[in-house]
Amino acid sequence: MENPSRQRCKRMGRMVAVELELGVCTGSGSCSGSCSGSCSGSCSGSCSRSCSCSSRMDLMMPSSPQWKAYRETEPDHGTHRKVTLCRKLSKYAVIFLFLAVFGLMFLLRNVSSMENWNCHTVSALNQLKSRIQSSFIPVNVPTFNHNHTFCAHLGQKPSPEDELEERYLLDSIAWPGPPPRSSPVVLDQTSDPVHSLFTLPIKEGREWHVGDQLEALVQMRDFQGRPKLYGGDFLLARLHSPELGAGVAGKVLDHRNGSYSALFPLLWVGSAQVEITLVHSSEAIAVLRRLREERPDRVVFESLFRSGSHSETTVCNMCLPPVQRPQCNYTDLSTGEPWYCYKPKVLSCDTRINHAKRGYVKNLLTSKEAPLFQSGVNIKVHIHASGPDRINVLPPRKDRVEVESSVKPEAIQLATSGYYYKDSWRSLNGVTMRQFNESSAITQCLRDKVIYMYGDSTVRQWFEHLLAFVPELKQFNLHSLKNIGPFMAMDSTHNILLKYRCHGPPIRFNTVKASELRYIFNELDRLSGSPKTIVALSIWSHFSTFPVEVYIRRLRHIRRAVLRLLDRAPGTIIVIRSANLQALDPEVSLYNSDWYSLQLDEVLRAMFKGLNVLLVDAWQMTLAHRLPHALHPPPAIIKNMIDMILSHVCPEMKKSHQ
Repeated sequence: MENPSRQRCKRMGRMVAVELELGVCTGSGSCSGSCSGSCSGSCSGSCSRSCSCSSRMDLMMPSSPQWKAYRETEPDHGTHRKVTLCRKLSKYAVIFLFLAVFGLMFLLRNVSSMENWNCHTVSALNQLKSRIQSSFIPVNVPTFNHNHTFCAHLGQKPSPEDELEERYLLDSIAWPGPPPRSSPVVLDQTSDPVHSLFTLPIKEGREWHVGDQLEALVQMRDFQGRPKLYGGDFLLARLHSPELGAGVAGKVLDHRNGSYSALFPLLWVGSAQVEITLVHSSEAIAVLRRLREERPDRVVFESLFRSGSHSETTVCNMCLPPVQRPQCNYTDLSTGEPWYCYKPKVLSCDTRINHAKRGYVKNLLTSKEAPLFQSGVNIKVHIHASGPDRINVLPPRKDRVEVESSVKPEAIQLATSGYYYKDSWRSLNGVTMRQFNESSAITQCLRDKVIYMYGDSTVRQWFEHLLAFVPELKQFNLHSLKNIGPFMAMDSTHNILLKYRCHGPPIRFNTVKASELRYIFNELDRLSGSPKTIVALSIWSHFSTFPVEVYIRRLRHIRRAVLRLLDRAPGTIIVIRSANLQALDPEVSLYNSDWYSLQLDEVLRAMFKGLNVLLVDAWQMTLAHRLPHALHPPPAIIKNMIDMILSHVCPEMKKSHQ
């Protein structure tokens, strides 16, 4: 005779089997109008109320006669035992469901690392991932997730060595901020360049000679004339002589107590005048830091999608706000460099035509923050001297004499890359400068060479300068968009090939064809390289709105590609252009402030230090020059940059002594 418990399990199994066979179709969504569809389908109609689809399962509801008849055929061995068994089944079902969901999420989380999948597969899985994630996001999401880690740590997970380097780089550019406040800052309590002063340690009978170091002491004050008691202001320092066409960048040291030291090497004989400029107050820097971490979306990118006569435009970014919309994933499969666009409503991700900058997000500042950014008040305003602001420099001393300074000797490392004299740049980092004032000298230097230029519009200036200055270079019509590229020019007589291509996203050009979007590291990997190959790189300005981690990741991929190129072709000449100063107003400051550029520039120098590359120090070359700052420096500065490159490529032949 069969065990009673076994009979109960069989009967319960039959009941569950009947339920599964009949199926259940319930909708927690809302429907207006009729609710139709089979049990395996879904409710149809517009949504306004909750409903359930009719099916044979409705007949098996506890209130139906069929259910009662079915229950009457079952002997009652106790409600408690049946409930217990059902709970056990439900518990196991939840466990299996959890494991299934966990497995799916693990698969989707690692899509970007599966390099052997094609783009369609990655894009489809990314859209599925977005749909799953969106189901857990509240409907009333903010315009952007104000968590900088969302943007800073996209892409492939860095190695332990890369993470260590990143921490070192971030620590090296750490900027002191104002002390915490219980209330919003007011303008009167911030740094005022008019009330602030600098002094020179000039004593009667004191002489200054070439080779000495000059120190200017700066005391910052607020708009009420009170001394500042903390640091963090962004100051620029320059020593120059308009009469001699001379100039050199100074180094500013922050003593963290409202006072600063500006240090200058004395490099020429004659007059030398000190110039100190407040770029931003420490309170304004705190706002810029907040925007960089919380609002990497403040430059708006978009892409056009088109198929036949139908077209759609959607927003794109490497840091898209996590809203309930599927995304197109254009992540670079070799490096994991991320880029996304919201998927068009109708068209597929493969129909993207171009990439463009739509504009800039407005109204980023509060009413208390806006006064911190005023032209002529606290953006790039000169600080006056309390006393003389210039000295006369004599020829070098015969005997070395120690110069008094408030700064400890170990802290004095000016690392001056060069200076101007008679408006010509004189390099101090190993390049003997030549003047290439004739086009014939340039063609002779570049004969039989191929020059590749990759990056933003500041390296495009080099292409344009050579094209304008060397008549033998003839530009090919590649039917490229103006100022966008790619561009190519050739001098067939001297066998010179010159090419320019912009870097990939987040390039801020107005419109770039999707087919022309190339990452620098991928382009470098396609080059054979040789001693006849020159590669010039400039990539900085278009990363100013993103967390610094994003820039570090991009430079890391470029550096690896440079090293691979130098390994397979050791004689290849690599030239890297640094960031430069530019004109600022209240709006430009929020997107392209010199403070953003300075932070990126220091990272770039550190990451390429010690490699066999030539650094063109555009930062010091624009700071030391007498002409106003501009995003695209004037021709006089560009010529000095080109002269430095050519002097490196074609060094002056030393005369042999008989």
